[in-house]
Amino acid sequence: MAPRGSKARRDSRRVNRAIESAIDASEIVAVGVLHLVRNTLVTALAGVQDVGAELGTAGVTAVRGSIKAAYAIGADLGMVAREAIRGTVTAAEAIGGDVGGAARSAARGAVKATGDVGGDVATVARRAVEGSVAAARDLGMDVRTLARNAAGGAMEAADRIGGAASRAVRATLSGSVAGVRSLVGEVAPARRPRPARRRKRPRRPRAGGGTTTN
Repeated sequence: MAPRGSKARRDSRRVNRAIESAIDASEIVAVGVLHLVRNTLVTALAGVQDVGAELGTAGVTAVRGSIKAAYAIGADLGMVAREAIRGTVTAAEAIGGDVGGAARSAARGAVKATGDVGGDVATVARRAVEGSVAAARDLGMDVRTLARNAAGGAMEAADRIGGAASRAVRATLSGSVAGVRSLVGEVAPARRPRPARRRKRPRRPRAGGGTTTN
Protein backbone atom coordinates (compact mmCIF):
# COMPACT_ATOMS: atom_id res chain seq x y z
CA MET A 1 0.00 0.00 0.00
CA ALA A 2 1.39 3.41 -1.01
CA PRO A 3 2.13 5.88 1.80
CA ARG A 4 -0.49 8.51 2.39
CA GLY A 5 1.93 11.32 1.57
CA SER A 6 2.70 9.93 -1.88
CA LYS A 7 -1.03 9.62 -2.63
CA ALA A 8 -1.52 13.28 -1.70
CA ARG A 9 1.36 14.33 -3.94
CA ARG A 10 -0.09 12.37 -6.85
CA ASP A 11 -3.47 13.99 -6.25
CA SER A 12 -1.89 17.44 -6.25
CA ARG A 13 -0.02 16.84 -9.50
CA ARG A 14 -3.11 15.40 -11.18
CA VAL A 15 -5.29 18.31 -10.09
CA ASN A 16 -2.82 20.92 -11.31
CA ARG A 17 -2.38 19.19 -14.68
CA ALA A 18 -6.14 18.92 -15.15
CA ILE A 19 -6.69 22.59 -14.36
CA GLU A 20 -3.80 23.84 -16.49
CA SER A 21 -5.01 21.86 -19.50
CA ALA A 22 -8.62 23.00 -19.09
CA ILE A 23 -8.08 26.74 -18.55
CA ASP A 24 -7.12 28.41 -21.81
CA ALA A 25 -8.23 31.36 -23.89
CA SER A 26 -10.48 29.39 -26.25
CA GLU A 27 -12.38 27.79 -23.37
CA ILE A 28 -12.79 31.13 -21.60
CA VAL A 29 -14.45 32.52 -24.72
CA ALA A 30 -16.54 29.44 -25.46
CA VAL A 31 -17.71 28.45 -21.98
CA GLY A 32 -17.43 31.61 -19.91
CA VAL A 33 -15.11 32.10 -16.95
CA LEU A 34 -17.62 31.38 -14.18
CA HIS A 35 -18.73 28.03 -15.56
CA LEU A 36 -15.25 27.07 -16.74
CA VAL A 37 -13.58 27.64 -13.37
CA ARG A 38 -16.39 26.09 -11.33
CA ASN A 39 -16.72 22.99 -13.51
CA THR A 40 -12.96 22.54 -13.86
CA LEU A 41 -12.40 22.68 -10.10
CA VAL A 42 -15.28 20.34 -9.26
CA THR A 43 -14.11 17.82 -11.86
CA ALA A 44 -10.41 18.08 -11.00
CA LEU A 45 -11.03 17.66 -7.27
CA ALA A 46 -13.34 14.66 -7.65
CA GLY A 47 -11.85 11.67 -5.84
CA VAL A 48 -9.07 13.67 -4.18
CA GLN A 49 -8.19 12.26 -0.78
CA ASP A 50 -7.99 15.60 1.02
CA VAL A 51 -10.16 18.15 -0.77
CA GLY A 52 -9.63 20.74 1.94
CA ALA A 53 -5.87 20.71 1.48
CA GLU A 54 -6.03 20.84 -2.32
CA LEU A 55 -8.80 23.39 -2.77
CA GLY A 56 -6.76 26.50 -2.05
CA THR A 57 -3.95 25.59 -4.43
CA ALA A 58 -6.37 24.42 -7.11
CA GLY A 59 -8.36 27.65 -6.87
CA VAL A 60 -5.21 29.75 -7.24
CA THR A 61 -4.13 27.69 -10.25
CA ALA A 62 -7.50 28.17 -11.93
CA VAL A 63 -7.70 31.89 -11.24
CA ARG A 64 -4.13 32.61 -12.30
CA GLY A 65 -4.63 30.55 -15.45
CA SER A 66 -7.77 32.53 -16.25
CA ILE A 67 -6.00 35.87 -15.77
CA LYS A 68 -3.08 34.87 -17.99
CA ALA A 69 -5.36 33.45 -20.68
CA ALA A 70 -7.43 36.63 -20.63
CA TYR A 71 -4.31 38.77 -20.91
CA ALA A 72 -3.17 36.76 -23.93
CA ILE A 73 -6.33 37.62 -25.87
CA GLY A 74 -6.70 41.17 -24.57
CA ALA A 75 -9.80 40.46 -22.48
CA ASP A 76 -10.90 42.55 -19.49
CA LEU A 77 -8.81 41.24 -16.60
CA GLY A 78 -11.13 42.75 -14.01
CA MET A 79 -14.22 40.99 -15.31
CA VAL A 80 -12.32 37.73 -15.72
CA ALA A 81 -11.09 38.00 -12.12
CA ARG A 82 -14.63 38.68 -10.90
CA GLU A 83 -16.07 35.60 -12.57
CA ALA A 84 -13.08 33.41 -11.69
CA ILE A 85 -13.48 34.24 -7.99
CA ARG A 86 -17.19 33.60 -8.26
CA GLY A 87 -16.53 30.24 -9.90
CA THR A 88 -13.97 29.28 -7.27
CA VAL A 89 -16.32 30.07 -4.39
CA THR A 90 -19.27 28.22 -5.91
CA ALA A 91 -17.02 25.21 -6.58
CA ALA A 92 -15.85 25.27 -2.94
CA GLU A 93 -19.45 25.25 -1.76
CA ALA A 94 -20.38 22.43 -4.13
CA ILE A 95 -17.63 20.11 -2.87
CA GLY A 96 -17.95 21.07 0.79
CA GLY A 97 -14.69 23.01 1.06
CA ASP A 98 -13.73 26.09 3.06
CA VAL A 99 -15.55 28.83 1.15
CA GLY A 100 -13.90 31.72 2.99
CA GLY A 101 -10.43 30.26 2.49
CA ALA A 102 -11.17 29.70 -1.19
CA ALA A 103 -12.21 33.33 -1.63
CA ARG A 104 -9.08 34.58 0.12
CA SER A 105 -6.59 32.41 -1.78
CA ALA A 106 -8.31 32.99 -5.14
CA ALA A 107 -8.30 36.78 -4.70
CA ARG A 108 -4.63 36.62 -3.69
CA GLY A 109 -3.89 34.61 -6.84
CA ALA A 110 -5.81 37.02 -9.05
CA VAL A 111 -3.89 40.07 -7.82
CA LYS A 112 -0.56 38.25 -8.01
CA ALA A 113 -1.22 37.08 -11.59
CA THR A 114 -2.31 40.58 -12.60
CA GLY A 115 0.88 42.04 -11.18
CA ASP A 116 2.89 39.43 -13.08
CA VAL A 117 1.44 40.53 -16.43
CA GLY A 118 1.58 44.25 -15.60
CA GLY A 119 -2.17 44.75 -15.28
CA ASP A 120 -4.18 47.07 -13.05
CA VAL A 121 -4.03 45.36 -9.66
CA ALA A 122 -6.39 47.82 -7.97
CA THR A 123 -9.17 47.14 -10.47
CA VAL A 124 -8.66 43.39 -10.22
CA ALA A 125 -8.72 43.56 -6.41
CA ARG A 126 -12.04 45.39 -6.55
CA ARG A 127 -13.45 42.93 -9.07
CA ALA A 128 -12.28 40.00 -6.96
CA VAL A 129 -14.23 41.30 -3.98
CA GLU A 130 -17.24 41.90 -6.24
CA GLY A 131 -17.00 38.27 -7.36
CA SER A 132 -17.01 37.03 -3.78
CA VAL A 133 -20.03 39.20 -3.00
CA ALA A 134 -21.89 37.90 -6.06
CA ALA A 135 -21.09 34.32 -5.04
CA ALA A 136 -22.24 34.92 -1.46
CA ARG A 137 -25.56 36.28 -2.73
CA ASP A 138 -25.95 33.39 -5.16
CA LEU A 139 -25.39 30.88 -2.37
CA GLY A 140 -27.23 32.69 0.43
CA MET A 141 -24.06 33.20 2.49
CA ASP A 142 -22.87 36.07 4.65
CA VAL A 143 -21.85 38.74 2.15
CA ARG A 144 -19.62 40.81 4.40
CA THR A 145 -17.64 37.85 5.72
CA LEU A 146 -16.88 36.54 2.25
CA ALA A 147 -16.01 40.03 0.99
CA ARG A 148 -13.64 40.48 3.92
CA ASN A 149 -11.92 37.18 3.08
CA ALA A 150 -11.43 38.20 -0.54
CA ALA A 151 -10.21 41.66 0.43
CA GLY A 152 -7.68 40.11 2.80
CA GLY A 153 -6.27 37.92 0.05
CA ALA A 154 -6.10 40.81 -2.41
CA MET A 155 -4.22 42.99 0.08
CA GLU A 156 -1.81 40.21 0.98
CA ALA A 157 -0.81 39.89 -2.68
CA ALA A 158 -0.62 43.65 -3.15
CA ASP A 159 1.56 44.07 -0.06
CA ARG A 160 3.96 41.47 -1.41
CA ILE A 161 4.18 43.40 -4.67
CA GLY A 162 4.66 46.54 -2.58
CA GLY A 163 4.96 50.22 -3.44
CA ALA A 164 2.26 51.80 -5.57
CA ALA A 165 0.40 48.50 -5.99
CA SER A 166 -0.13 48.11 -2.25
CA ARG A 167 -1.27 51.70 -1.84
CA ALA A 168 -3.62 51.53 -4.82
CA VAL A 169 -5.31 48.32 -3.68
CA ARG A 170 -5.80 49.58 -0.14
CA ALA A 171 -7.17 52.89 -1.39
CA THR A 172 -9.62 51.08 -3.67
CA LEU A 173 -10.85 48.71 -0.97
CA SER A 174 -11.16 51.44 1.65
CA GLY A 175 -14.31 52.70 -0.08
CA SER A 176 -17.52 50.87 -0.88
CA VAL A 177 -17.22 47.72 -2.99
CA ALA A 178 -20.42 46.09 -4.22
CA GLY A 179 -22.31 47.74 -1.37
CA VAL A 180 -19.84 46.63 1.30
CA ARG A 181 -17.97 49.49 2.97
CA SER A 182 -14.58 49.96 4.60
CA LEU A 183 -13.16 46.48 4.11
CA VAL A 184 -9.60 47.62 4.77
CA GLY A 185 -10.32 48.52 8.37
CA GLU A 186 -11.69 45.03 9.07
CA VAL A 187 -8.71 43.13 7.71
CA ALA A 188 -5.77 42.66 10.05
CA PRO A 189 -2.65 44.24 8.55
CA ALA A 190 0.23 42.00 7.64
CA ARG A 191 2.67 41.69 10.51
CA ARG A 192 5.99 43.31 9.93
CA PRO A 193 9.12 42.10 11.66
CA ARG A 194 10.18 44.28 14.55
CA PRO A 195 13.53 45.99 14.14
CA ALA A 196 16.25 44.44 16.23
CA ARG A 197 17.02 46.33 19.39
CA ARG A 198 20.44 47.87 19.61
CA ARG A 199 22.40 46.46 22.47
CA LYS A 200 23.76 48.99 24.91
CA ARG A 201 27.50 49.23 25.00
CA PRO A 202 29.12 48.78 28.41
CA ARG A 203 30.43 51.96 29.94
CA ARG A 204 34.13 52.45 29.65
CA PRO A 205 36.06 52.99 32.88
CA ARG A 206 37.60 56.40 33.37
CA ALA A 207 41.31 56.87 33.67
CA GLY A 208 40.82 57.47 37.40
CA GLY A 209 39.08 54.12 37.86
CA GLY A 210 35.42 55.29 37.67
CA THR A 211 32.93 54.83 34.86
CA THR A 212 31.66 57.34 32.36
CA THR A 213 28.14 58.68 32.71
CA ASN A 214 25.77 60.07 30.09
